[in-house]
Amino acid sequence: MRIRVDRESDVLYIRLDESDIVESEEVDPGVILDFNAEGKVVGIEMLNISNRVTPDSLRVIQLETA
Repeated sequence: MRIRVDRESDVLYIRLDESDIVESEEVDPGVILDFNAEGKVVGIEMLNISNRVTPDSLRVIQLETA
């Protein structure tokens, strides 16, 4: 899994695996899901991320596993 914040484009992108993206769908304004050939979500893109979270919360990303 990869998480990328592009401050210049103001986008947060989460890539769940490296399979090919065959379709994308905007499920909410500014929230786009990328799907592979099997219809599984493999990427999540959030546009205008600075309007969704505070700048401080983009400096540190926590990973929690159970």
